[in-house]
Amino acid sequence: MTALAITPQDIAAAAGRLRGVAHRTPVLTSRTADAATGAKVFFKCENFQRMGAFKFRGAYNALAQFSPAQRRAGVIAFSSGNHAQAIALSARLLGMPSVIVMPHDSPAAKLAATREYQRGQPGSEVVLYDRYTEDREAIGARLAAERGMTLIPPYDHPHVMAGQGTAAAELIEEAGPLDLLLVCVGGGGLISGCAVAAHHASPGISVVGVEPEAGNDTQRSLAAGRIVHIETPQTIADGAQTQHSGELTFPVIQRLVQRIVTVSDAQLVETMRFFAERMKLVVEPTGCLGAAALLQGVVAAAGQRVGVIVSGGNVDLARHAGLLAGRLG
Repeated sequence: MTALAITPQDIAAAAGRLRGVAHRTPVLTSRTADAATGAKVFFKCENFQRMGAFKFRGAYNALAQFSPAQRRAGVIAFSSGNHAQAIALSARLLGMPSVIVMPHDSPAAKLAATREYQRGQPGSEVVLYDRYTEDREAIGARLAAERGMTLIPPYDHPHVMAGQGTAAAELIEEAGPLDLLLVCVGGGGLISGCAVAAHHASPGISVVGVEPEAGNDTQRSLAAGRIVHIETPQTIADGAQTQHSGELTFPVIQRLVQRIVTVSDAQLVETMRFFAERMKLVVEPTGCLGAAALLQGVVAAAGQRVGVIVSGGNVDLARHAGLLAGRLG
């Protein structure tokens, strides 16, 4: 059997690098969620992570392993927002320049935060592109070659994957063994890391991924037995507007993820409303994917102990209010 890109030992090593740097985010419960689902639900709230999302874990774990020469040259990344912020913040903490390739229509809060993290770091900048007509991977590769910087992709990198897996490791360490773990899926960095951690810490667990209906490339890939590429999906879950799974993440998903389900944008809004009204949490649409599958009945979990990764909370407040008011456009 072919070895996977990361091991539980890689995740443990990542946890060591992150200790004292990343936040150990809270695990919250809700009697309302338990009553609605018939399950005991544990929400791992990565919206309380540094820069507001789980992405800090993978970014810092990757940059912390740079050689002195790599640190001097700096890092380049492409991202719709959360990986961008994570790389920019990690680079600042480690004293290196960062160049971030971001869509011109990135959420304003994510764009502003990325630039703020870069402030005062010589050689750092944001490069904008059109996500619907330009290839961010090609732009990133070109700039890395031109500037001698190291490219750290948002998900298809073993150090990134291992860092993200620490979220599930912490969740199970705090909540105890789980029967089911629900994780949002974009390119697969979070779910691949979490699947490795979860199967190690809680043998017998079922890991289920959740994608937006409009962007179910990983679901299609599992059905086809190969990585399927799609057009950039039109969904409010901007963090899951990926076009394909990663070469490293997909084999992990194939082996350790039971299935992939999808939810609609309307279901994401209802879940945002649940978090705001019942748990007093601001959660971005992508961060609601796992919870939406559970709370909207897409995944049945009665009688089970269920973990849900709430991946982030970086949403413009005006956008958040608009979505809750019914303005999906």
